[in-house]
Order: sequence, then C-alpha cells, then structure tokens
Amino acid sequence: VQLQASGGGSVQAGGFLRLACAASGFTLDRPAVGWFRQAPGNEREWVSCLSTNNDITHYPDFVKGRFTISSDKATSTVYLEMNDLTPEDTAVYYCATDLGHSSSYALCHSRPTNWGQGTLVTVSS
Repeated sequence: VQLQASGGGSVQAGGFLRLACAASGFTLDRPAVGWFRQAPGNEREWVSCLSTNNDITHYPDFVKGRFTISSDKATSTVYLEMNDLTPEDTAVYYCATDLGHSSSYALCHSRPTNWGQGTLVTVSS
C-alpha cells in the first residue's frame, strides 16, 4: 500500500487548493480513505474521510462546508478540495487509509495504518 500526496502550496486567506493522493497497492472500492493534518506544535487531526464503497463522508465542524473529499476510482486518486482557506488551515496534510476499515467514521476516529508523506499547505492573512 502506497499513498503519494501532492498539491500543497502557499495561498492567501480565502483562497482555494486541491490536494491529490495517488493510491497504489489496493483498489479504491472498499477501504476508507481520509485526509489528516498536523500544524506545528499540534497533534495530528482528521479533516475528512470517505467510505469508498458507498461514498459516505465525514468532516469535523471546522472544515464542514469548506472542504470536500472525493475519489476517482479510474485513476486511484483521492482528492481534497479546500475552499475559503484561513491561516488556521496551515499544516502538513496527509492522506491515509487502513485496509481494516471500510467505514469513513471508523477511519477518522482511529489511527490509520498507512500514510502518505504529507504535503504542506500555508495560508497567509
């Protein structure tokens, strides 16, 4: 199982970024996939999870309505679209999965076993 995240960068507050996570070694038709982030000095936190077998998603309140997770099974890619970014969204973003979890809720509230390398998002005010 390999996950390769990309798409991070620097934007101004109110801006938009789309992160991509290329998945290999498994198919996007059963395990849940998700995005987590870690800001300097903070613990890693979940920002979105997707059940790939039924497209159920979960978001914490602080990103709900701004972030959207999706997947493209044809290209084995998971996306995170981030709108209306704020400086508080500055962090390293990681994609993750766990072959033992098909539920997006379970993935978001556990510690996944497989992680990508992270991509840095910096939002300036």
